[in-house]
Amino acid sequence: MSSGIEELVVQPPQSATWKVHLDRSMWVGGVRGLMLQALHPLAMRGVWQNSNFQEDPFGRLRRTADFVGRVTFGSPEEAAEIGRRVRGIHRALRIHDPDTGRTHRVDDPELLLWVHCAEVSSYLEVVRRGGLRLTEREADRYLWEQRESATYVGLHREDVPGSCAEMDAYFKRLRSDLRVTEEAAATVRFLMWPRLPAELRLLSAGKPAYFPFGALCYYTLPDWARRLYGALPEVPRATVTAALRAFRMTMNSLPEPVHDHAFMPATREMLRASRERLGAAGYDVSKGLRGLTDPRRWPTALAA
Repeated sequence: MSSGIEELVVQPPQSATWKVHLDRSMWVGGVRGLMLQALHPLAMRGVWQNSNFQEDPFGRLRRTADFVGRVTFGSPEEAAEIGRRVRGIHRALRIHDPDTGRTHRVDDPELLLWVHCAEVSSYLEVVRRGGLRLTEREADRYLWEQRESATYVGLHREDVPGSCAEMDAYFKRLRSDLRVTEEAAATVRFLMWPRLPAELRLLSAGKPAYFPFGALCYYTLPDWARRLYGALPEVPRATVTAALRAFRMTMNSLPEPVHDHAFMPATREMLRASRERLGAAGYDVSKGLRGLTDPRRWPTALAA
């Protein structure tokens, strides 16, 4: 059974990646990641000049969730296909830097690495602070496993931080390159008060209730990032942690079919197919994918 697990999903239920990516505080981590990414001027301009982010920042979050889902819970074929698609899109895009007058490729490895590190470090930081119990070894293993996801966008594994120490060292090296551009400041405003995609416009009446979520994402940023932005007055760290834990508890209590409606239809279909494949392989999927973080729901040969 274990020898064929790679044929079912890219990352098996036994991985640290499943523990992190199935935690619902990932939504906070995703928005935090976008806010952090925006501090790199060239990376931010790449998004600004080549997407509809200004009109639909929430849409970008959902597309990121689709990519993360496919390279975690999808089949190897699904992961390879979305990787080819993403690399193809990036290959054709360029960034104009008004500060230097130069043109850069969107798929510049340094830019891809920044986006990857801002994203996965945000996921890991938020879920741990939100209350997911991960040992230091498991946290390192998560980043090590995420080197594989980086290959789908065109990076080489050996160029990607694979431990918490390596990730910390990477951010220290990059700090001097980061600043708040007009685009970055606008991005934070958008992310705290987004325009909803068409299929979610029925939720517009409750949009004011979104602001506390956007603010929570902002307050989970590293201290140095918040100092750069200066977008909101500071609040006690303990208050932010308590709010994050409350959000996590609430979201994790939602039934999986209800929660999955936040994803794009194609993402929901991919998750359904993943449950079917794993169920056919002997996993107990009666509690959904989240239930598979419990070894008692694995096939006997794996749980032993």
